[in-house]
Amino acid sequence: MRSKHQISTLFLIAFFLFILGCFASPRKNTRSHRPCKELVFYFHDIIYNGKNFKNATSAIVGAPAWGNHTILANNNHFGNVVVFDDPITLDNNLHSPPVGRAQGLYIYDKKEIFTSWLAFSFVFNSTAHKGSINFAGADPLMNKTRDISVIGGTGDFFMTRGVATLMTDAFEGEVYFRLRVDIKFYECW
Repeated sequence: MRSKHQISTLFLIAFFLFILGCFASPRKNTRSHRPCKELVFYFHDIIYNGKNFKNATSAIVGAPAWGNHTILANNNHFGNVVVFDDPITLDNNLHSPPVGRAQGLYIYDKKEIFTSWLAFSFVFNSTAHKGSINFAGADPLMNKTRDISVIGGTGDFFMTRGVATLMTDAFEGEVYFRLRVDIKFYECW
């Protein structure tokens, strides 16, 4: 009878040590905090201003009552909706061969500060990349760098997720701007 008591006591001690070990040891995060892939692209936006039809890559398609479709509205462009089909290049030269197109829209969504909300895709047509990368998120334009979400992709970028850091690389008034896009994928298939 004493041996059964000793076995049950040993079992209880072992069980408590196991439980204590589970709570005392730090858990390791199984997700990697290092990107599985990194890319850098530039996209060039030339907004239609009523005179540059041949060169324009974006246009105002929605404007508030006080605005129009060729000039961005006052008050931080609040209410303007712009669609774009911009060339993507590997360097910051507008005349470099495009490797794809940035296609989507941006909405100027605040009266108080200069900011927009973006939803777009990089659609690739080069031999180096096939498929698309999809992005969405707020773009506080006055910040030097801004992060938006990479929410998926197709082809070479099937189901990728990560973060794209945007930086306004150049701008000329309200007609042209260039964004540098540093993409870090944290989920690669």
